[in-house]
Amino acid sequence: EAKNLLPYLGPNKMRDCFCTINLDQEEVYRTQVVEKSLSPFFSEEFYFEIPRTFQYLSFYVYDKNVLQRDLRIGKVAIKKEDLCNHSGKETWFSLQPIDSNSEVQGKVHLELKLNELITENGTVCQQLVVHIKACHGLPLINGQSCDPYATVSLVGPSRNDQKKTKVKKKTSNPQFNEIFYFEVTRSSSYTRKSQFQVEEEDIEKLEIRIDLWNNGNLVQDIFLGEIKVPVNVLRNDTSHQAWYLLQPRDNGNKSSKTDDLGSLRLNICYTEDYVLPSEYYGPLKTLLLKSPDVQPISASAAYILGEICRDKNDAVLPLVRLLLHHDKLVPFATAVAELDLKDTQDANTIFRGNSLATRCLDEMMKIVGGHYLKVTLKPILDEICESSKSCEIDPIRLKEGDNVENNKENLRYYVDKLFSTIIKSSMSCPTVMCDVFYSLRQMAAQRFPNDPHVQYSAVSSFVFLRFFAVAVVSPHTFHLRPHHPDAPTIRTLTLISKTIQTLGSWGSLSKSKSSFKETFMCEFFKMFQEEGYILAVKKFLDEISSTETKESSGTSEPVQLKEGEMYKRAQGRTRIGKKNFKKRWFCLTSRELTYHKQPGKDALYTIPVKNILAVEKLEDSSFNKKNMFQVIHTEKPLYVQANNCVEANEWIDVLCRVSRCNQNRLSSYHPSAYLNGSWLCCQETSESALGCKPCTAGVPADIQIDIDEDRETERIYSLFTLSLLKLQKMEEACGTIAVYQGPQKEPDDYSNFVIEDSVTTFKTIQQIKSIIEKLDEPHEKYRKKRSSSAKYGSKENPIGGKAS
Repeated sequence: EAKNLLPYLGPNKMRDCFCTINLDQEEVYRTQVVEKSLSPFFSEEFYFEIPRTFQYLSFYVYDKNVLQRDLRIGKVAIKKEDLCNHSGKETWFSLQPIDSNSEVQGKVHLELKLNELITENGTVCQQLVVHIKACHGLPLINGQSCDPYATVSLVGPSRNDQKKTKVKKKTSNPQFNEIFYFEVTRSSSYTRKSQFQVEEEDIEKLEIRIDLWNNGNLVQDIFLGEIKVPVNVLRNDTSHQAWYLLQPRDNGNKSSKTDDLGSLRLNICYTEDYVLPSEYYGPLKTLLLKSPDVQPISASAAYILGEICRDKNDAVLPLVRLLLHHDKLVPFATAVAELDLKDTQDANTIFRGNSLATRCLDEMMKIVGGHYLKVTLKPILDEICESSKSCEIDPIRLKEGDNVENNKENLRYYVDKLFSTIIKSSMSCPTVMCDVFYSLRQMAAQRFPNDPHVQYSAVSSFVFLRFFAVAVVSPHTFHLRPHHPDAPTIRTLTLISKTIQTLGSWGSLSKSKSSFKETFMCEFFKMFQEEGYILAVKKFLDEISSTETKESSGTSEPVQLKEGEMYKRAQGRTRIGKKNFKKRWFCLTSRELTYHKQPGKDALYTIPVKNILAVEKLEDSSFNKKNMFQVIHTEKPLYVQANNCVEANEWIDVLCRVSRCNQNRLSSYHPSAYLNGSWLCCQETSESALGCKPCTAGVPADIQIDIDEDRETERIYSLFTLSLLKLQKMEEACGTIAVYQGPQKEPDDYSNFVIEDSVTTFKTIQQIKSIIEKLDEPHEKYRKKRSSSAKYGSKENPIGGKAS
């Protein structure tokens, strides 16, 4: 959320705000627009892999403008090195002002030399040679590669000589390779520019300044960054060569105004893991996978991890993925849920807390239930989001001219349609979910034998409250909609979600009361207080929590995997057809890749998945465009440009997975395009020439659950390492309990831990510590190797990385 944003100067002080997430200057996500507010509450969550190196993770707050370009209010930019300081914490950041002088990214490769020259009259002078070699990672300008050039200046107390490189067209990685010469120590006969009244300069006071610019042609050139290198780096050496990070221009920061822009509240979780070869993870993996069989479950390695992590969510994601991959999640989830039930005194609060059990099941439903949500909810959510029917039934929120009875009918129509689809969907419910629901139901009935409803509420508290209701209210998070719904649609979805979750738990409530606080919702819900709804919910819950009902294996419906807007290069299928780039709506199912003029329109082009031979990145130089990839199939390659590096990475990943088992997959490919009669990469003239570069290694074939178990185990190792102090405390607590059986005089030391069997827990902790110690060794070796190989000033570790 943001607060205290700078108001408009006019009578209407409010703004329509949205926020973007950027890797350096590249936007990778944006939030929905919050209208008419100076303290917008976004409450949005984004999870993504970072596919490239970066300097800053930045957040920009914009004011939406319909007629002109959106106005940038301010930004928060966090250096990559500082991300770990903020990770896992909620922090208010002051918004900083934005100006072109501070918006920089990329690095410069530079070489300096000092030569001695003898002039015609025999005096000796020194010549500074500046070789500007290349730049890497310059920003996109208006979504396209820039036209960069550099100015090279020698600056001192009494001089400012400037020279300029040629402009390089449409590239973010220009190769300049230009050399400039400056005379730095004046001979006594030097008389030009005599106003300086110095015969010799002090080299210590000179510096080379390199400014990068984007050539604007008819508009103003844009500043891309600068570096300053003192000439005295050559004091002990005749030459100096290094990569430098571009820095913002010092423009006398207007710090007096920074507080006036407002602030932004962020919760960032950033992880960076080095994954070792598989054989290193055997012992830790084995210990974790034994967890479901450990008695009691609280003494297992997986449970202990949840106990010692500062945030249980950090532990849940890798744990659930690893256990799912080895079919161990159902027994583990069942055992931890049983532990939860022991502490539940009131049947009405069953599985309502945020425990390890509920979080594991939430995560499991997100991972395995994606397709189930798509086939069940997506068609209706599309209808709701694309129509503009008003469903507001709160008298206070009604707009002028709204008819509350019409709105009630609209809302009822949507609720009924969604409800009937859900209760008919049991055949699509994934097997893993059915197995867990069956276990929950049995355990709840045993725990509360006198409550006939509890076996249903145990299941509905997950499937309705934590699964369907959540997906309805935030369809974008579950990939059910490509964009964020607008404010009126979010309101409609909220009202539907509230009704659906109450309907779902209706079987466990008495008929005379509903759980709504608002009078208007109580009135609306009376429409659904019929026996038919209760029986329908009961029948649905019976079906999804029965061991007989499993996911229909005969289903031949294609699974929708990804969709979104990208640019494709015209195929040139006709001789006179243009070969330009056009914006298209792409849609990938488990059966085919299609593109359309707009969402919902007929496909303009279709590639059956079985015809895909390879999916690979395309070099930027092919079309002077970034974030490009190619789909190589039985016809001409399809060249596609994604909107950013994260999106490109996700498309390549999902296309590779869906086509991994295809016959005739290529082992080599061309990393550049075939243009003007030859391949740009290897200059082969035949369009059917074999590829000149090996294809990227395969990825896991499971489309539904993409799990790299080594990576998940590495993440768990990192979490144990970060929580070693807590693990130590837990170990001490086990010892205290085992030795001292009397009344606990000072329970604070270990009352926070769940320790049912101190001896077994102690043994497990010993095993964890031993395995972690053994894994520390190869990690330490890697750290030493990395710090010694990436010399300061190399491309991997450029100068200026730690201080700007």
